[in-house]
Amino acid sequence: MSDPSHETDCSQVIHQIFTFIDNEMPQADCALIQKHLDECGPCLAKYDLERTVKSLVARSCSEQAPLELREKVLFRIREVQIQLRIDSE
Repeated sequence: MSDPSHETDCSQVIHQIFTFIDNEMPQADCALIQKHLDECGPCLAKYDLERTVKSLVARSCSEQAPLELREKVLFRIREVQIQLRIDSE
């Protein structure tokens, strides 16, 4: 998926797509990615798919685990951290 008529290579766009979706890149880089997406149908399709999946996951994951489960998980994490410290001494 590389078209020499694009300023930015398709593989670079796909590699940075999540950073672009999350608005975590410099504005100049966002402009390059957006320009590429405006010109490249396959990359735009990939972007739309990833954005849709990310949105669905975000909506599906809005529930919090029950307090008892969160406490058990945090307790287990602390146990592992303590064991790691003991093992490294």
